[in-house]
Amino acid sequence: MATPWKRRCESIDGEPHAASAATLTNGATQYAPTVKAGIPRKATRRVLQSLAPHLVLAPSIAASLIYVVVFASWSVWISLSKSTLLPDYSYAGFQQYVQLWSNHRWTIAYTNLFLFGSLYVVGATLVGLILAILIDQRVRAEAVWRSIFLYPLAISFVVTGTVWRWIFNPTTGLQHLVHQLGWMGFSFDWIVQRNMAIYTVVITGIWQASGFAMALFLAGLRGVDPDLVKAARIDGAKMSRIYLHIILPSIRPIFIAVVVILLQFAIKTFDLVLALTSGGPGISTTMPAIYVYDLMFQRGQLGEGAAAAVMMLAALLVVLVPYGIWTSWQRRRERANG
Repeated sequence: MATPWKRRCESIDGEPHAASAATLTNGATQYAPTVKAGIPRKATRRVLQSLAPHLVLAPSIAASLIYVVVFASWSVWISLSKSTLLPDYSYAGFQQYVQLWSNHRWTIAYTNLFLFGSLYVVGATLVGLILAILIDQRVRAEAVWRSIFLYPLAISFVVTGTVWRWIFNPTTGLQHLVHQLGWMGFSFDWIVQRNMAIYTVVITGIWQASGFAMALFLAGLRGVDPDLVKAARIDGAKMSRIYLHIILPSIRPIFIAVVVILLQFAIKTFDLVLALTSGGPGISTTMPAIYVYDLMFQRGQLGEGAAAAVMMLAALLVVLVPYGIWTSWQRRRERANG
């Protein structure tokens, strides 16, 4: 029969505590309960589990702060200094920016950025959307078609630029092939024309990125409620009207995400242009990233190169900041609506 001391040693879960025994003078045994060792261990485990995500993310967050915030701030300060070949931290105001915008090559590079960026984003978005709509019709060998359209994304920009440079070359590419077939009047020498070379970069960029846009659009189309489409078809609506008035408006966030990501690709374009045209003919296809590299590592003009990099950062912020504000507003709106 259990004594009161022994019953008090039982834990809430029915598991006995570790107890020490003491023999009294009358020969009876008295049990003194001790604290269960598993309780502090469980508390420690809960604390570690709650801190584990923060501990895992801490190195990445620290690296991001160093490589983004610290180095970006350093570039801004260098752009306001008198730095040339080596850093010179004496303040020079906006002298580097004035010198930068007075340079004809930088003006062409920034103009090319807006021309290439607008055509590249619109073209890749439209081609990706058309491909996604076609695949959404439940075609045969859908997985094969998806792989084919996504394959360009797996190829590096250097390889893409090299291959398309051969295709656009009048002496070895498409023009030469058509001439061999007998059509001697055919001409496709855009890559050697100053006014048309930028469009070869646009075509190559669209070929590279349209598969990425297709994948995002296809995921959005597959997420549309099929009951809405069935109800519209029962009412006699054509598929074209269903896509224009029901499906496409419902994937508006996908459109915004695709545009923002493609704009980032356009602003940071470097290796594609370098492999395809090397910034030529002349300086007709020079991009800001190429000009920044040339200033910093070829000419040794560190201050002016930093000013050009800051202008690229400003163009990137023009895209990212409104997108961040919009996504934050969307989340607050969804929470308010429940």
